[in-house]
Amino acid sequence: MSNPGARVTRKSIAIRPAGRTLSLALLLVAEVAAMSVWFATTASLAGIKAEWDLGPFREALLTSSVQAGFVAGTLGSALLSLADRMDLRHLFRASALVAAAANAAILALDPTDALLPVLRFVTGMCMAGVYPVGMKLATTWAKQDLGLLIGLLIAALTLGSASPHLLAAFGGVDWRVPYVAASAAALLAGVLITFVQVGPNVAKAPPLRLGNALEAWRDRPLRLANLGYLGHMWELYAMWAWFGAFVHASFALTLGEDSSTSAKLATFAVVGSGALGALAGGWLADRWGRTLVTSVSMAVSGTCALTVGLLFDGPPALLVAVGIVWGISIIADSGQFSATVAELSDRSLVGTMLTIQTCAGFLLTLASIHLLPYVVDAVGWTYAFAVLAVGPFLGIVAMLHLRADPAARKIAGGRR
Repeated sequence: MSNPGARVTRKSIAIRPAGRTLSLALLLVAEVAAMSVWFATTASLAGIKAEWDLGPFREALLTSSVQAGFVAGTLGSALLSLADRMDLRHLFRASALVAAAANAAILALDPTDALLPVLRFVTGMCMAGVYPVGMKLATTWAKQDLGLLIGLLIAALTLGSASPHLLAAFGGVDWRVPYVAASAAALLAGVLITFVQVGPNVAKAPPLRLGNALEAWRDRPLRLANLGYLGHMWELYAMWAWFGAFVHASFALTLGEDSSTSAKLATFAVVGSGALGALAGGWLADRWGRTLVTSVSMAVSGTCALTVGLLFDGPPALLVAVGIVWGISIIADSGQFSATVAELSDRSLVGTMLTIQTCAGFLLTLASIHLLPYVVDAVGWTYAFAVLAVGPFLGIVAMLHLRADPAARKIAGGRR
């Protein structure tokens, strides 16, 4: 007669992978759907500018206010350790639903209304309960594949960042449509997250201490991982923000009046190719080590930052080819800094450490994004992107120091 306990064990083993796979699939869809409100203004900007004269300040404010809100939201969340003390699904759901409402409220305003940046700021704050919380949820299901799991999230969000360029290439879409679609997607995310299970890799909630967030800088290995991430972020969002303008300016000289659509498609290809980089970086880092993959990625992307400007006014095909290499390498390491922080952190503070990491990173992007136009004015497109290479090269130094630290044995199952 068979042992009933054995049957229960076999049944539990058969069910667990299904729960993991379904939860991760739903999480991926929910994360991308909720984050679509972040990209709504970028997708609508061309249509808005066709009807209203925003001026440079208002245009910049529409895009930077959501990032400023994200910085404020992640700072508050990290100080209160919300991602470690609250039910992750409740926090995600509330954030997605409030973001959907704030984003939809924009439809009642003119794009020149002073309240619009405030609504974008609120939307950004809500993303603090979505982006790092989604990564924390992914860590609870990791089985020696944490890099790939976070890489999947980053890959999907990279495609979301690239999609406005594709939409702009075909044009003809009313500026309100992306806002409606993004709010509907965020509502869907709030529903889907209900069916996501929390995995077994979750620890007891820590006590409320405002000093918890400072552990990211007190602990040397965590500090080095975060410094590597800051080097990466110095380059990433400035490249994403300004590569399109660079390509437009270059193609206008080489292709003439018919260059606009080609430039938009090229920008989509360069930014969107990062999805492949995020997936490949996660897969390789789980097998070869995170400090190795991040260092190589930053070496390649930093070299591209130094050299891509030399192709300004050069052969379009060559410029796009180098741009795609840059687009792949610049994001291949992104998820691996988060995976590294998750592996080095006290298990009870993983959510807080991920939140403070993204807070610092996005705060830095506000500086690099706004610096680059001044550099272009000073030295031209040929040398402007070279200033971004400083970040990845300093990031390499930090990650190589982390690789030599004994704590690196905790990363990627000892592969560092």
